[in-house]
Amino acid sequence: MPALYWLVLGLLLMVAELFNPGAFLLWLGLGALLTALVVMLASGIAPVWQFVLFGVLSLAAILAYREWRRRHPRVEASDRPLLNQRAAQLVGGNHLLLEPIVDGRGRLKIGDAFWTITGPDALAGSRVRVVATDGVTLTVRPID
Repeated sequence: MPALYWLVLGLLLMVAELFNPGAFLLWLGLGALLTALVVMLASGIAPVWQFVLFGVLSLAAILAYREWRRRHPRVEASDRPLLNQRAAQLVGGNHLLLEPIVDGRGRLKIGDAFWTITGPDALAGSRVRVVATDGVTLTVRPID
């Protein structure tokens, strides 16, 4: 199989990657281009070995990319980093206790939900501020 076929296949796979984003066909295209290079440099390779070479080079490209991605993780900044952390969204909020905090534990109604809270003992009717979270338990401090 002439190297030109591998070259065309590699370019077609890379162009196809533009229409199917996901960084998969890109590595197959790279494998095809590398196969074309090897076939050009060492002519006379049987087609079956060319396909094996293509598979090995494509797999090596995919594994190399995965290893590089593992070492260089993508960090995406979000304008709403607490979007799925409902308890963390409550930190800093001031609320009225409907039930007292006894022995450091109590419940606080925020919106339509009751939250388990920890903090210094306080009477019902006191105002508290959420200062931290531990899972779904809020830590509160009284507001003077």
